[in-house]
Amino acid sequence: MSESKALAFIGLGVMGYPMAGHLQKAGHEVTVFNRNTDKARQWAEEYGGQWATTPAQAAANATMVFSCVGNDDDLRAVMLGEDGVLRGLAPAAIVVDHTTTSAEVAREVAGLLAAHGNGFIDAPVSGGQAGAINGQLTVMCGGRDDIYRQVTGVVAAYAGTIKWLGDTGAGQLAKMVNQICIAGLVQGLAEGLHFAQAADLDVAAVVEVISQGAAQSWQMNNRHQTMINGQYDHGFAVDWMRKDLAYVLEEARRNGSHLPVTSLVDQFYSEVQSLGGGRWDTSSLLARLEHFRK
Repeated sequence: MSESKALAFIGLGVMGYPMAGHLQKAGHEVTVFNRNTDKARQWAEEYGGQWATTPAQAAANATMVFSCVGNDDDLRAVMLGEDGVLRGLAPAAIVVDHTTTSAEVAREVAGLLAAHGNGFIDAPVSGGQAGAINGQLTVMCGGRDDIYRQVTGVVAAYAGTIKWLGDTGAGQLAKMVNQICIAGLVQGLAEGLHFAQAADLDVAAVVEVISQGAAQSWQMNNRHQTMINGQYDHGFAVDWMRKDLAYVLEEARRNGSHLPVTSLVDQFYSEVQSLGGGRWDTSSLLARLEHFRK
């Protein structure tokens, strides 16, 4: 384990809450901020850390500040706002942002922090709520390599895999690749289960067989049964996936890549939202197919 440090964690959602907890349990002195102060108090009572009323206050004595908020605007607000992290950040402190954002906002925030002598790593994560709770997240990092090397020992408290992928924004671009791949995989799985049901097959038996071959995936192993049962409260919500895919498609327009499947699945997720499934998890693409079958 890395030596004990004074840390701040901004954002205690389903991911940030356990991530901050892992840092405290690893022996660090963690101060948290959350817009819902009751949740910040709850975290402090559960883990024994401290809580602050503003991001600036949380960051005041921290050598590293971690954030996991909602989107580009949320990141700007907690970092650059009137009571944002930048107002309280100690000299030479490092910010590690785990929010999934655009690569552009990562570069924007990194530039403003660098002008004040502070380092920045964009470090979006994959692994979902279960990965955060179990301390087995995959962390994709962009930024200066020397700054990355300073944070890996601390991030290891909740990561199974940590990888530096290039300059600022590279972590966010890698997360976009992750979301592109997930979108196609989940749609393929949904169509396969939908076809098996329509063909009156024993769906569980089919999955048992094909999961031993080339069709196997994490989504198949972990989501097929809940999909068959029509249970869509396991993991990453459709609303958040659409937010991420908006970043993907905007970046694709910028770099000239062609993403026909991703664009189509994004439209399918918009239909899931119209069915009232914005808070369903991403495997609910099957619910859309079943809806149109009826």
